[in-house]
Amino acid sequence: MRVLFVGDVIGRPGRTAVKLLLPSLVHDHGIDLTIANGENAAGGIGITPEVAKELLSSGVDVITTGNHVWHKKEIYSFIDQEERLLRPANYPPGNPSKEFLVREVKGHAVAVVNLCGRVFMPHLDCPFRCMDRLLKDLESITNLIIVDFHGEATSEKYAIAWYLDGRVSAVVGTHTHVPTADERILPGGTAYITDAGMVGSTDSVIGVKKEEIIERFLTQRPISFSVAKGHRRLDAVVIDIDEKDGRATSIQRINLDVD
Repeated sequence: MRVLFVGDVIGRPGRTAVKLLLPSLVHDHGIDLTIANGENAAGGIGITPEVAKELLSSGVDVITTGNHVWHKKEIYSFIDQEERLLRPANYPPGNPSKEFLVREVKGHAVAVVNLCGRVFMPHLDCPFRCMDRLLKDLESITNLIIVDFHGEATSEKYAIAWYLDGRVSAVVGTHTHVPTADERILPGGTAYITDAGMVGSTDSVIGVKKEEIIERFLTQRPISFSVAKGHRRLDAVVIDIDEKDGRATSIQRINLDVD
């Protein structure tokens, strides 16, 4: 089984890049399941029902999110209705949406889990213990499990990857919008990368207009951010997984220029 995981999609430039590149990516790499992080897909922060539908119509099978999932109020009811849109499982009880989703791929059940880190991030429930609980629910369903770990700190991402090694098929880091070069298969068969990167303008600071970010650093005043335009790139990883035992056999970075 071959899974494509697309890094954080940033605003309209990211969405149009997905629309332009995803069909050929899926065809050329023989992709069976496409996952994309969409928490910044609406104007650079949050996601709306219309934006989610646009990504799904472009060929994304599952949309994961992160700490900006609730930024647009209109998503609150929609996320309960759209089974292909997922929020981090370690938000406190009482939040909308499910804690994981299961898709049938090539006759096999594949589970997708979204978690948020807690280092330099909002103080959510423990992602380690949350995953322990979810794995008890998933053990009777499937051993093909993909985790999007949306976190700031490299140490926390590595820690949960080692904690889940041999228990899930892949742990893919998101949130920092910068692709890392540490993709590997851990000893227990779990594919790992600290951050898959982003889909958006590279003439920017992590997808935002560089002038606005520079001004904020210079003045230390709060400044409204705008999604950057210009040269675009799509960052992703392709992961091969053995359907029999749920172990990953390879992980490959993809960095494609759009313009």
